[in-house]
Amino acid sequence: MTLRRLGFVWLTVALVVLSGCASVPERPVSADRATQNALSMVGKPYHFGGNSPQQGFDCSGLVQWSYGRVGVRLPHGTDRLRQVSKKIPSSSLRRGDLLFFTQAGKPSSHVAIYIGDDRFVHAPSSGKRVYVGDFNDRYWKKYFDEARRIDSD
Repeated sequence: MTLRRLGFVWLTVALVVLSGCASVPERPVSADRATQNALSMVGKPYHFGGNSPQQGFDCSGLVQWSYGRVGVRLPHGTDRLRQVSKKIPSSSLRRGDLLFFTQAGKPSSHVAIYIGDDRFVHAPSSGKRVYVGDFNDRYWKKYFDEARRIDSD
């Protein structure tokens, strides 16, 4: 192999390696797995204060349980979840981010987990079950407050 050809091979290898470094970072694995955990609870009953499949879930209990299953300890309660997460623009939503909504006049009193494609999973209210909602629904758009991210990885 000529010196020139060897240099070309090394240049090609270096470009391939460096192109991998320049890519956009992927969403942390724990956020994806937490989202999958939440989705596996679709159909479970709402239960005020609940944070387990056995008793049911309230909105923050679903977030706490889903992230807890992947080793990320989170507090129960929307106010406390807001304290341990960072605000992000809704234009940069990624799977596993938290969506906060104003309910009954109280800002950020409801929380859901963003799953992608303008959808989220949440435990809505008494008498209902965990389900996937649509971020484009007029009701949810009207009461959307803010998006936040858990730095878990």
